[in-house]
Amino acid sequence: MKEIIAVIRINKVNETKQALIDAGIPAFTATGRVMGRGKGQVHFDILNGAAAGHPEAIAQLGSAPRLVSKRIVTVVVPEELCKTAIDTIIKTNQTGKPGDGKIFVTPIVETIRVRTGEKDQAALN
Repeated sequence: MKEIIAVIRINKVNETKQALIDAGIPAFTATGRVMGRGKGQVHFDILNGAAAGHPEAIAQLGSAPRLVSKRIVTVVVPEELCKTAIDTIIKTNQTGKPGDGKIFVTPIVETIRVRTGEKDQAALN
């Protein structure tokens, strides 16, 4: 089993959830607003707005790196669905622009369904 943690744009959450369902992966967790940043020093929309002379954007520029609102979608899948889940998330979220997100994949040692005590694959079904 693998845990896939995807940090994605806010406006891609519903599309990502539907794409995962359509791909046969109906169970996942979506985390509300999270803040973070990649390697860039500033959000590109703010930078472009400042370059165009918009006072609101200029006011947001500073020397400190800004954090950007994102969402996290987490899914635990059997090994055979891992590539499908990753490909689905990439296809749905890839715009080719900075800020498309990141995907982290980790092994899951054990899964237990609290209600029934079922373990591992049985707990995912």
